[in-house]
Amino acid sequence: MREVASGVWHWQAPHPDWTLGERWPREVSSYAIDDGARLLLFDPLSVPEELLGLAAHRESVVVLTAPWHERDTQSLVERLSLPVFVPPPDTADDLVRKFGITADQAADGSPDVAWLLAGDNSEGHLYAAGDLLPIGVEALLGREHNDLVLWIDSVGAVVTGDTLVDFGDGLKINDWLRGGVTREQVVERLRPLLTMTVEVVLPAHGAPTDRAALEHALTLH
Repeated sequence: MREVASGVWHWQAPHPDWTLGERWPREVSSYAIDDGARLLLFDPLSVPEELLGLAAHRESVVVLTAPWHERDTQSLVERLSLPVFVPPPDTADDLVRKFGITADQAADGSPDVAWLLAGDNSEGHLYAAGDLLPIGVEALLGREHNDLVLWIDSVGAVVTGDTLVDFGDGLKINDWLRGGVTREQVVERLRPLLTMTVEVVLPAHGAPTDRAALEHALTLH
């Protein structure tokens, strides 16, 4: 774990569902932002013990950039009773549109965060692009309606989910686009970030980077 900016922490861990042949590296990134009163955990996996200890003494929250990034969220909720902010999981119609499967295959939709939304001893909050969360996080539409890019004004940080990734050759728009979305459309969705204060960019796949990398990733070339 390392501090990449004041109060902004980064660590990596091997994804438990990774298999040989995946398009993305096994090591994935998680982040924490500590403002002295509140601790925000973004897409958490294998949270370091020092952060778990800190979470017990802060108003702590889990924030997922996508529902399939739930990772270790359930165990954190069970251990620390943390509230969770998450985009909506895919419905059956979403799965048919995104993956070209049949309605029978889509069944009742994605099982992502089903345990959370069932409401059993947990506090789940759905959010969407355009929302300003009460924890100081603004959500922008990414490559999909539930793969969001987050801006945290208090520290000038952008958390990019799976929309902006670094698979070893620099930060760029994820080229795995579904549902007819184009790279140009994703760039236009994210251009408002270039009018905002951005000091650090935090991808789920790849290491933290800076505003210059963001600007380069959002150029049309």
